[in-house]
Amino acid sequence: MKKYAMIAVVAIACLTAFSFAPTGGRDYKPVEQTPDLETGYIESVQKQNNQYTLSIDQIDWYEGEQAIDKFLEFEADSGLDGPPDGYYIINNDEGLHELPIADDAKVLMQIYNRTGNVYEADIVWNEPITVEKFVELLNKEDDLDVKSFPYHMTVKDGEIVQIVQQYVP
Repeated sequence: MKKYAMIAVVAIACLTAFSFAPTGGRDYKPVEQTPDLETGYIESVQKQNNQYTLSIDQIDWYEGEQAIDKFLEFEADSGLDGPPDGYYIINNDEGLHELPIADDAKVLMQIYNRTGNVYEADIVWNEPITVEKFVELLNKEDDLDVKSFPYHMTVKDGEIVQIVQQYVP
């Protein structure tokens, strides 16, 4: 129960920070959907032959008008005009698949526990971190679990070359 209370406190703090986020390059911008982009939840990370591999639960991520259209298609009887938070997720594939991370991959985070005090967690749009730091965060048990966020992964030649954490309010 303590973990859920902590998550609620962090979510409220994040919503407050999100509502008053500074302008000038710090506003939220959706990740551009491209053919080489995969979106999903990261289930685990392993190191094999000196390379990290992610196990991913792939999802379809929609924002804006696309989210409204998909929401109304799948949730027509909900009584709502659209998704409550402006995004909609479809997860029709329950399987996991694995993708290696390129050694020089770029990782961009929006929010994580930077200081060890979850109450100090705040949003920093597209903050670059190393692959090693990302793996450390994935393997760390924390009140702000980075595995609970979806990630947009750019895949080239069978390897992940960029990982962008999707902020969810």
